[in-house]
Amino acid sequence: MAEPQRIDILLVEDDPGDVELTKEGLQEAKMLVTLHVVEDGEKAMRFLRKEAPYLEAARPDIILLDLNMPRKSGQETLQEIKADPALRSIPVVVLTTSEAETDIVRCYDLGANCYIAKPISFEAFTKVVAMIEEFWFTIVKMPSKKK
Repeated sequence: MAEPQRIDILLVEDDPGDVELTKEGLQEAKMLVTLHVVEDGEKAMRFLRKEAPYLEAARPDIILLDLNMPRKSGQETLQEIKADPALRSIPVVVLTTSEAETDIVRCYDLGANCYIAKPISFEAFTKVVAMIEEFWFTIVKMPSKKK
């Protein structure tokens, strides 16, 4: 029997409740998921660039990015990721409470691979997270990891 695929997910989220819901949604994963969590865009960029304290950070297979965060917004973080040739191939899924058309358009203009409004209920939220995992790692053809 083949070993389950190992995937690394970077969750950029400042709400501890949403972090827990994401963990719950990934618990049923068919793959071995390592979830890395940072609370803001500045930490996300340090993680992605393997700067202290993230010198040993794994390159994520996908980034789940909230928009409304302290210090550096999700849109600023998205723009920085997609402007960096070393990072731009990492798929970024915007997972946020905003359903504003201006946010949706701006995120796609900046290179988001997907935009999902967070459901309000626990059951719906965990189902959406499980569906993200299922879609991105069983249906979509991903580039191999670069070091």
